[in-house]
This record gives sequence, C-alpha cells and structure tokens, in this order.
Amino acid sequence: MAFKHTSVLLEETVNGLAIKPDGIYVDATLGGGGHAFEVCKQLSSKGSFIGIDQDAAAIEAASVRLLDFGERVTIIRSNYCDMKPRLHEIGIDKVDGIILDLGVSSYQLDTAERGFSYRADAPLDMRMDQRQKMTARDIVNDYSEADLYRVIRDYGEDRFAKNIAKHIVMERGKGPIETTGQLNEVISRAIPMKIQKTSGHPSKRTFQAIRIELNHELEVLKETLDTMIDLLNPGGRLCIITFHSLEDRIVKSAFRKNEDPCICPKNFPVCVCGNVSKGRVITKKPILPGEEELEFNSRSKSAKLRIFERA
Repeated sequence: MAFKHTSVLLEETVNGLAIKPDGIYVDATLGGGGHAFEVCKQLSSKGSFIGIDQDAAAIEAASVRLLDFGERVTIIRSNYCDMKPRLHEIGIDKVDGIILDLGVSSYQLDTAERGFSYRADAPLDMRMDQRQKMTARDIVNDYSEADLYRVIRDYGEDRFAKNIAKHIVMERGKGPIETTGQLNEVISRAIPMKIQKTSGHPSKRTFQAIRIELNHELEVLKETLDTMIDLLNPGGRLCIITFHSLEDRIVKSAFRKNEDPCICPKNFPVCVCGNVSKGRVITKKPILPGEEELEFNSRSKSAKLRIFERA
C-alpha cells in the first residue's frame, strides 16, 4: 500500500515557520513528507532540511517525495526525542524552525495490519517504530487490571475505563486477545448501548490510550519540548500540531513556561529568581482548520496548531 497522508494545517504550519531561504529546518515527524515538501520549495541552495521519523514506511515515502531537492535534504530514522544528538551527528547545533505533527498518519490508520485502527480486524500491533519488540497485544494481555484502568482513564479519558479494564481481564482469562476485532467486541460489551449510540465509536478512546502508552507519546513530548526550543536560533520557530487535549495541554503549558519562566511571588516588585524568557508564544489561541479543510479531510477535525518563537 502506498504511503498516503493528507498533511493537516499545511499552509498555516509552513507560513507559521516564517521561512528564511538559507535557513535550517527540521520536520521531526516527517510522515509522507507533505509539510516537508512545502518547506523545501522555499529553501535556497544554501538552505537545509532534516526530516526525522521512526516509521520505515514514512522514511521510504518521504525519500521519494523529496528526491528532487537533492543534497538540501537529510532524512534520519529516529524518534524525535533523540533529535539533539542526531543533529549533532551531522554537525548541526542550531536550527531556524521545527515542525512537530503529532497525529497518527492516514497510512498507519489505513494499513490494517499495523493494528492502529478499530475499523478493521487485524493483529494488535500499534507500534510507530516496528523495530520495537513490545506491541499493543502485550499491553492488553499482560498489564494488570489496575494498570489497564490507569492507561484507559488517563490517556483515553474514558469514563468507562474501570469497566473496560475489568472486561478485558475477564475475556483474556478465556484465552489471549490477539486482534483489534476481539478487543472491539470486549470494549463494546463494557459500554452501555445508549452511550454508544450518541458518543461515536466505543473503541476510539481505548485504542488511543493503548497507542499512547505503547509509544510513550506523552512522555516523549514532555521531555523534548524544552530541548526543541533550546535548539532554535533567535527568531526561529517551533510549530506543533496536536490532535487531542492531553497533547495540547502539554504544549500550551510548556510554551507558557518558556515565555514566562519567572517563579517569584506575584507581590514581588522585581524578579529575583533569575529565570529568563526564551521567547514568545505567537499563537495566543491555537490555529484551527478552516471549513474547506474540514470538508475534504475529516481527520483534521481535532487538530490545533501552536507556535513559539525563540528570542
């Protein structure tokens, strides 16, 4: 299956970078190279672009898509949490812009055997990086009921988390849960039918929760945001697209803290803590998809773009 992914908030993100033609830009979640292509089009022969992704299929697709830009482009297979050492390896200490698109790609969702989607029956996988040994099957079958409850509650924000965890443990007592279809059935039995009729697909939140847990998505985001801001040259920008409230809260909080890191009591006449602002938040409110984008790409519905500029 060809790697297909419609880049969300494409124009808004690329414009948000305020690209300098001779600058150095990073797409830390390269995907199929949609954002990357538009960035590279604006670079001069002196400009550089680095694409990072942990998914082999994304690397392959983006390599083909960006071929015409020649030596301006470097593609690295890695998790963006290792961005700083990976950039150092190729002699880069600072960059002029970074894109982070945190969504699961359409390709990952539509390739049934990757096990990301609750809409097709497939092995429970959900690995963003297929070099990783652990899969979603391991979480579903090996986590304790208490841990399953915690994951579904915290990362899926599902009010039926306790009941879903209980049903999973009951079901796997009869034999391992191997497929997305089996898990769907278990979740469906754990959520009242009247709720299912009004709240979308019953598995949506649990699948999100398991995927986040398996790929350490929120920990990686939390641990890497400050590093990415530190990697920016003065005037450089970090553009982040989130797809659910958990990610968005982390980004909003980190941006605010980097803009105003002062921890002095509010009644102090002057700052004595010594914490210095690293820049400013460009987006006081997140940028959302327009009506046209929502019409042709339903997956953009929950997307939010936030932008930070380095001082």
